[in-house]
Amino acid sequence: MNQVTFSPKLFAQLNTMPLLAMPTPRRLLPSSPAMTVLTDFSQIVPQSVDADTPIDQAHLKMRYGGVRLLFVMDKQAHCIGIVTSKEVIGTRRINLAMQQRHLTREEVTAEMVMTPWHKLSAMPVAKLASLTIEDLVLAMEAVTDQHLLITEQNDNNALRIRGLISASDIQNAVGKEINPMPMAKSFADICQVITGHDL
Repeated sequence: MNQVTFSPKLFAQLNTMPLLAMPTPRRLLPSSPAMTVLTDFSQIVPQSVDADTPIDQAHLKMRYGGVRLLFVMDKQAHCIGIVTSKEVIGTRRINLAMQQRHLTREEVTAEMVMTPWHKLSAMPVAKLASLTIEDLVLAMEAVTDQHLLITEQNDNNALRIRGLISASDIQNAVGKEINPMPMAKSFADICQVITGHDL
């Protein structure tokens, strides 16, 4: 029987306090491909909650997951909408759900305050692949959403969400190139900078 032997020479004590390797920050320009700002769900697992999840639990999931958006799922694993930190922290939709349904705050669920799927902005991934960041933002000029869903057909020809682009991700990626870059609340906010010839 062959035994693997390890030489002590393979290992060494640290002789100085080490640094940590970090990925080089991406330097993106308005002319960079729009695909570079896609949060791609083929590489990153999307965060979701069941439709009947209480809003305070949804808020905790966002906090611990470091995200500001959760997909709301039904029992058949369909995405029926999204809920953002604005909805679970704010009071407008929560108070409306409480008043209309005569509920306490603890009884309000993600489904009651979400933005339903048919009201969300979406774009096929094939279209996104042909755009620059500037093209994308200009195309979204009138959109007051903070998020854009990117879709594709799966192997069974069913529509699925491939990924997500947020206005804040574009701002973080490109904002260093724009001075001063105002805090964007939507794609329309970013477009004001682009059409103002600040790029």
